[in-house]
Amino acid sequence: MKDLITIRGFVATEVTSSTTTGGTATASFRVGVTSRRFDEPTKSWVDGHTNWFTVKGYRQLAGTIGCSIRKGQPVIVVGRLKLSTWEKDGRVYHSTIIDAVGVGHDLTFGSANFTRTSSKPVLSLVEPPRVPDNEHPGVMDEPMDEPEDHEEGQPDDDGHPSVVIEDSDGGIVSLDLETGELAESGV
Repeated sequence: MKDLITIRGFVATEVTSSTTTGGTATASFRVGVTSRRFDEPTKSWVDGHTNWFTVKGYRQLAGTIGCSIRKGQPVIVVGRLKLSTWEKDGRVYHSTIIDAVGVGHDLTFGSANFTRTSSKPVLSLVEPPRVPDNEHPGVMDEPMDEPEDHEEGQPDDDGHPSVVIEDSDGGIVSLDLETGELAESGV
């Protein structure tokens, strides 16, 4: 049996990204979960108590959280619940953290487009991957030419900064850093 919890709520803060001392990517944000009930005498919905959770994602999930989740959006989170209690200056504090294994938009409130990400690392624009000498005999071991129309760190044609990544099929595609979306055609 797995000790997973599922919550539905609204993102209350912007996503905070960082890296652990061991080099693991992390992302976190706060979610408010408010119960609602229908009040028969007034014939209206009434908000109940709000529970607050800090959601933390690691590794590849941290990267996709950073590109996909924004303050105010409805989300569904699945993860392991961790409760902490500590005392400071005579006052007792509590925190409720969910180590997420999955985060997604709650489609009850809108629609979303899914784009599969590659598990391979981002390719460098400065130093393209080298082909081993034995794979292409007769080809000299010279670096490949840099793209002439874009300099590193410069925005692409639509004005948004982007990087090039390898998709799941091995093709090269552009990733828009402003929107977190993959370009439609390869580079």
